[in-house]
Amino acid sequence: MITKFFAMVKDDIRSVYERDPAARSTLEILLTYAGLHAIWGHRIAHWMWKHNFKLLGRWFAQIMRFLTGIEIHPGATIGRRFFIDHGMGVVIGETAEVGENVTLYHGVTLGGTSMEKGKRHPTLENSVVVGAGAKILGAITIGECSRIGANAVVVKNVPPNSVVVGVPGQVVVREKVRDNNSPDLNHNVMPDTIGTMVQMLVQRVEDLEAQLNRIDEHPILIGSSDRIEKLEAGLEVLLTGHAPLVSAPHAPNGHHGHDAMPHKTAEGSWRGEDFQI
Repeated sequence: MITKFFAMVKDDIRSVYERDPAARSTLEILLTYAGLHAIWGHRIAHWMWKHNFKLLGRWFAQIMRFLTGIEIHPGATIGRRFFIDHGMGVVIGETAEVGENVTLYHGVTLGGTSMEKGKRHPTLENSVVVGAGAKILGAITIGECSRIGANAVVVKNVPPNSVVVGVPGQVVVREKVRDNNSPDLNHNVMPDTIGTMVQMLVQRVEDLEAQLNRIDEHPILIGSSDRIEKLEAGLEVLLTGHAPLVSAPHAPNGHHGHDAMPHKTAEGSWRGEDFQI
């Protein structure tokens, strides 16, 4: 038991070096990283909980909450190399399950949405990254190698290799699978699903206006049924089809916005053409 605990401690320290460039020494990590203190305290409290010392486990968890500002219920299941950066205000509920190589930032909540006993908190699979202030609520699953954007509110399942942004969270599935061993910490690269939808709507309105202007410029003569049918068919395509996306005015690297922006599929989900998101 003691050997296993210290092996986990070594893994946790190694994960800090891999995910926080501010880490300068092992001594500094041991003394100043509240996220690690909270994790180690949880390992002890969870052992008490599993061995039916539930009151003692809850009491010890409250002590760690007071010392670190991080509240982890002793019933929560947390995997290896779990890292909480900064950590203040993190709340993890009783039936939450966290996989390996998961990273949380400050203000994250893994909360429940039901008064029923049993599973009511989220499951985070391996290599998930959750941005600052994000709320993941209910007995949902966040697929491996996914990234939850800062302040997103997630209330439905997220497929593997996805990015979630907004309130409620909009899921964008990556076109290319990420490496399961490298955490995705690029919080500055986020899809803009709302902006994309607005651009699509603007483009469709412009196409409809252009079609109507052509009708005004060329009045329809009485009896020209073929021309009327063609115009009706053209309007029907514009009303029921999907107009192309507008190029983003400030797309990076000189590329047009269409190449780097997500697009909505027939099933209602989003697809990310840019593999970096």
